Amino acid sequence: MKFVAVTSCPTGIAHTYMAAEALAEAAKAAGHEMEVETQGAAGANPLDPAVIAAADAVVFAADVEVRDRDRFAGKPLVTAGVKDGINRAAELVAQAVAQAEAAPAGASDAAEPVLVTKVDAGAGFGTQLRGWLMTGVSYMIPFVAAGGILIALAFVIGGPEIASQVNGGTFEGTEYPGIDDITKIFGELGIAGLMFKIGATAFDMLVPVLAAFIAFAMADRVGLVPGFVAGLLAVAIGAGFLGGLAGGLLAGGIVMGLQRISVPRALEGITPIVLIPLVSTFVVGFVMIVIIGEPIATVQRELTEWLDGLSGTNSILLGALLGAMMAFDMGGPVNKVAYTFGLASLASGDLNVMAAVMAAGMTPPLACALATVLRPRLFTNAERKAGETAWLLGASFITEGAIPFAAADPARVIPPLMAGSATAGALSMAFGATSRAPHGGIWVVGVIGSPLLYVLAILLGVGVSTVGLLALKAQRGPVEDEPAAMVVEPAGAPVAHRPAAAH
Repeated sequence: MKFVAVTSCPTGIAHTYMAAEALAEAAKAAGHEMEVETQGAAGANPLDPAVIAAADAVVFAADVEVRDRDRFAGKPLVTAGVKDGINRAAELVAQAVAQAEAAPAGASDAAEPVLVTKVDAGAGFGTQLRGWLMTGVSYMIPFVAAGGILIALAFVIGGPEIASQVNGGTFEGTEYPGIDDITKIFGELGIAGLMFKIGATAFDMLVPVLAAFIAFAMADRVGLVPGFVAGLLAVAIGAGFLGGLAGGLLAGGIVMGLQRISVPRALEGITPIVLIPLVSTFVVGFVMIVIIGEPIATVQRELTEWLDGLSGTNSILLGALLGAMMAFDMGGPVNKVAYTFGLASLASGDLNVMAAVMAAGMTPPLACALATVLRPRLFTNAERKAGETAWLLGASFITEGAIPFAAADPARVIPPLMAGSATAGALSMAFGATSRAPHGGIWVVGVIGSPLLYVLAILLGVGVSTVGLLALKAQRGPVEDEPAAMVVEPAGAPVAHRPAAAH
């Protein structure tokens, strides 16, 4: 049979390409053909329409909305999360075979049921809610990365005083009106001042983008306007990140309700571009300002004050908890909750949490890589090859580099990885390390506060994970060598279409 698939994860970095590789290889092993479209951070590699038309079934392995899914209308469809595409690829291929065999003749010409949401309509509410939220996060992350790194570079070039100088401070006796005079900022403060202002402007978009694309995942493009407005109002009233989450869900829900209302034929043409945006934007704005805005803003302020007040043992426990979450599913929903908390803290000015989260996320791949070097006989050929790649992935804060190890032996791998990440996160908080960059791993160490202690926290975390991992693996004993398996390279281009010789 011939199959096509689409893979996509919230960050679009690792899981997207690992799932594509796994599905293509599983189909080949079962005697079928599969071409995969990866909708990752680098964009999509659209499938040829002729390939789609010839396909017997479609597999979606995605945690966010599949773009342009109407291209697959009428095809037998298997949907799953992106991690299932990695860990259960053979099972998904078998399901696609069963769906294709069960499809009636001419099914490919049948009309696909209308979807109320861009997240799969057949999923349970909990799954849909997670998909909506992760879609918002996935579109927000590039703003975080671009803005955060620009701000970090501005501090490296211009020093820590650059923020006050740009935002109403003084420089050589001149008062600056903030964003009102970009030319003066550039003329007096140079490239550092300009980089800070651009990065801060990108950061200002975090909450509006989050809210807008939560609404987009729920109600398609017509949800963008009320979603953006909800996010902007959340910032204006001080509701922040939590307000953006609530506002996006509110905007999407209102639009979904309005879409179900029948209108006269004469108004059908203007309904999606005028009537629904008009009504939904007013209703969302009214609810945000009059009803839910102030309570959410209060919660946001109290959460921020609690976070700012954490010190000593409490902050260490927070770092340990976030660290364990980062290693629990290595890029899955629990990992994303911890990372998103780090982003929210960074946006609110707390730099310690982001540092702890990044340290904890670097630890699992590095520990797996080190373990394969110290005791190679405890690992398969495939794991040793994956360990070679894990060095770079871990150093780059791509926690997914540990997935091949966890998927093959979760009981012996996940607990020690969680212990090491908890250690790294706790020590990072204890050392008072800070990070102005939301990503980058060891490559942004120049913008890390207390860099030597930060690296020490990571090394100690790696040591704890490595010792635990080797101890548990030693209980099983050496493994028999097996033929070297294909190595996933998630940070590179999609590999589903590479020739076999490339492996």
